[in-house]
Amino acid sequence: MPQTKHEITDVQPLLPGHLPQLAARPPQAHKSLFGHLLVIGGDHGFGGAALLSTESALRSGAGMVSLATRAEHVPAALARLPEVMTVGVSSANQLMGLLEKISVIVIGPGLGEASWGKSLLSAAANARQPQVWDADALNQLAKGGVSLPVGSVITPHPGEAARLLGLTTAEVQAERLKVARALSQKFNAVAILKGAGSLIASPDGRVSRCDRGHPAMATAGLGDVLAGLVGALLAQGMLAYEAGCLAVWLHAAAGERQGILGRGLAASDLIPAIRQLLEEQSPCLK
Repeated sequence: MPQTKHEITDVQPLLPGHLPQLAARPPQAHKSLFGHLLVIGGDHGFGGAALLSTESALRSGAGMVSLATRAEHVPAALARLPEVMTVGVSSANQLMGLLEKISVIVIGPGLGEASWGKSLLSAAANARQPQVWDADALNQLAKGGVSLPVGSVITPHPGEAARLLGLTTAEVQAERLKVARALSQKFNAVAILKGAGSLIASPDGRVSRCDRGHPAMATAGLGDVLAGLVGALLAQGMLAYEAGCLAVWLHAAAGERQGILGRGLAASDLIPAIRQLLEEQSPCLK
């Protein structure tokens, strides 16, 4: 008798002890085993967003990290993150050689919506690697003219989700579960709908919810940190849905730890807390 496929309606809570885990690293581990992640972003005036994503990816365990940004931001990137291979690019043509060497792409933080960002996004959209699309990449996706690669992760906040689906922000907030599923189905991607009670939806019907977090997290740059974290987990071999679930929980739990200090939380404050929580959840050595 043929089996009937039923829609999965349960939303799984993300709880310690039931989170996806990275595998422990063997004693002979080397950097090439844990991916080469490329962050693309940082148009004029927005270099900080790309740097936050890059630092987050580096501190979350990606084996190698590169940054493609405006040439004007290279000195600041080298001063802050000498471990990152930073390249100044003025056009998509300068990305092509780099795209052949990397395993995961994070694109959107500080990308802007001018011709520079559009050309870089077009090049990324035609690449084969797993990708995380955030911020201005999502705004450009909402306008059309570019397609999301298969197997990607998108990380919209409610305003970006509204633009992607042609809704109002109020409608998104009123039907968050429905919206998360709609985003995942429309773009055939893992969708992380950010906000209080962040939802992670997979095209296969799975949905998880994270109820961690802190009001002090209502500040700029936290989404850039999350995008880099998701990318780092992908680079280390996690599947998209599992990477999204673990990243959202780590990000929210780190916000709680830092939020205890109250107002004035900076996005970069989360990065050392994420590193500590990741080691607690998925020890590097067993």
